[in-house]
Parts: sequence; C-alpha cells; structure tokens
Amino acid sequence: MQNLSFLFPTQLYFGKGSLNRLAEVELPGKKALIVTSAGGSMRRTGYLDRLTGILDQVSVSYVMFEKILPNPHLEHVMEAVDVVRAEGCDFIIALGGGSTIDSSKATAIACTNPGNYWDYVEGGSGGGKPLVKPMLPLVAITTTAGTGTEADPWLVITNETTGEKIGNGYATGLSTFPTISIVDPDLMMTVPPRLTAYQGFDALFHSTEGYINRKGNDVSGMYALKAIELIAKYLPIAVKDGSNEEAREKMALANTLAGFVEWLSGCTSEHSIEHARSGVKPAITHGEGLIMVCKEYYTFYKDSCQEKYIQMAKAMGRENATDPQEFIDALMELAEACGVANPKMSDYGIREEDLPMIAHHAWYTMGGLFQVDPFVHTEADTLGILQRSYR
Repeated sequence: MQNLSFLFPTQLYFGKGSLNRLAEVELPGKKALIVTSAGGSMRRTGYLDRLTGILDQVSVSYVMFEKILPNPHLEHVMEAVDVVRAEGCDFIIALGGGSTIDSSKATAIACTNPGNYWDYVEGGSGGGKPLVKPMLPLVAITTTAGTGTEADPWLVITNETTGEKIGNGYATGLSTFPTISIVDPDLMMTVPPRLTAYQGFDALFHSTEGYINRKGNDVSGMYALKAIELIAKYLPIAVKDGSNEEAREKMALANTLAGFVEWLSGCTSEHSIEHARSGVKPAITHGEGLIMVCKEYYTFYKDSCQEKYIQMAKAMGRENATDPQEFIDALMELAEACGVANPKMSDYGIREEDLPMIAHHAWYTMGGLFQVDPFVHTEADTLGILQRSYR
C-alpha cells in the first residue's frame, strides 16, 4: 500500500479565456513586477497589453522586466530582485514560458531571503541553504505547453559564470509553488511549429521520466499516462496547425498534468544529462536537448521497466503493445511526425572529446536525479549514453 500526502497550494485556472479571471480574483499585492522574455514577443502578440489592461482595470500598478532568455541566467534573476526592491513591488507576475516562470520563482525567492539566489541551490557550486522566509507571491501565466512549471514547485536557472544549469525548489514547508496560475490555451496559439514540438517533448519527457522514476506512485502514474496519451495524439496536430484550438487546449492540459507528475514524482537523470549540455551550450533548446539522448537513454532502461514501457506504448496509441521496444519506436515515430528527429550535438559545437566533461558535469550539478532512476547507473554509463547519441 502506498502512503501519499500532498498539498497543492496554487489556485490554478485552466481553459480558454482564463486570463480574464485575473480581473475577478483577489491578486496577492498592489504593485507587480511583470517579468517577460527578451525580444518583445509578449508585446508583439498583444498578450502584454491584455495583461496590463486587466491590471489597470483592477487598480494594480506595475513595472516591467523584459530580459529573460530561453535558458534563464542568474544575472537576470538578481537584476530583477534589484528592481523589485527599488520599485517597492509586493508580488511578481510571470508572463511567458517556462524560462520566464522559473526566473520569476528564483526572483521571488531571492527577494525575501538574504544573499544571492545561488546560495539556495542544491548541487554543483550552489550553497544549499534552506529558505528563511516564504518567497514573494507569484502569479504564473504560461504561454507555452512545455515545462508545467505553473503546476509544480520546481525551477531551473543557469549560472552563466560556471555553466551550471541546475533545478531547484521546495514542495513542502516554505514551498515555491506559484500563488495563482493561469493556463489559457489562447495564449499558446502563436508559438512557432518547431518550438511547439520541442516544448511538447519537454512535457512528454516530464511524464515518461516521472512514470519510471522510483518515486512514482499511482497518482503520478495516472497523470503521466494521460499526459503521454494527449501529447502523442495532439502534438503533431499542434505542430502542423498552430491555430487548431482543440490541439492547443489538449497540449495545454497535457503540460499541466505533466507539471503534476513533476511535483508528485519528478524527473530522472535524462534531465541531468540535458542540463549539463545546455548549461555550457545555452543555444540548445531544452526539448531538443532531451530528444538528442532519448533513444539511447530509454533503451538503456528498457529491460528494467518492461511493463511500464508497454503501458506507455499503449498510451501512445499502440493499443496491443506487448514489447517494451514499442514505446521507444513510438517515441521516435512521434519525433519524426513533429519534424524534430535526430538533432545533432555537433551542430552546437559539441565535440566527441567534450562528452566525458559533460557526463561528469551531469553528475556534479544534478547528481540527485541519478538516485531516482529505475536503477543507479554510473558516470561511465552516462558517458556511454552520450557517445551512442552523438551525431
């Protein structure tokens, strides 16, 4: 019998038009720092104007911070902290994808706790300190279907000085869940096809990793299999036709379910391996980096997770699956259908002779995730997965 105990402290609003709910609910402050990505995409799409219009309507003032990169930097987190303190902001609104929401979580932590955000990161050169005070309230408005960070307490930040990309967060006690989360598929209609695919695979791997994770349980497994089913069915449609409202809504739901999986069971070392590469080569999109190693990673664990692989294959549409290899085959077929099969590390300047360093970096920065794999493999095994994945 499994023993389960959990509290989901986020008020989450899901569905078409959910952004408008911000005009109806009690926001957690009177002056917000609005955090968005660099490049102005939230302005071009009109999403920022919609948000500020609602804030004007409810008499909440705001200041802007528009510097977040796809692999968000510690430097920008601490810059945002300075703005919060200088402007007297009492809560944060994140408008964007996983990088924006993760940066906002880190900012919210560092605003209320002494020192630098990196002081509280566990792994690598992080200080590993416990939080002293609750983080600043956060409203998370996701515009992508990828990380599920609106529905979990985790965040990933890159220390650009050391090249360390490390996940962090707190599910209990002084937790790092958002206060309010908005999941509005209308805000996801403008994501380009390739990014739609990479983000969808991120959500997929959160689900598959959470399903084979040693911490997995019946509740997280239920969410994982449903997310896998939705992604396998609707991601190719969303990639082909981004204006398809049903596909966008189903992918938004899959993403949020994958966030629940992240919260209840978590990732495995597939994410450690990816972070080690995109930490030193930040041009690698996270989902793309996961695809780079997925075939060899899941092949490595195939014999130890046979029944779970068969269940995942069935969720991906192979209703009569009896062989765990069918999950791996379905995975690669999905990548082909979405036009993102076989990405190359070499395209980003990674050389074969760099792979031992990357394997070591994976263990140094996020070694904890190797402990929740189906079985703990060695650093030499990690190197083998990278070498067999190298192109």
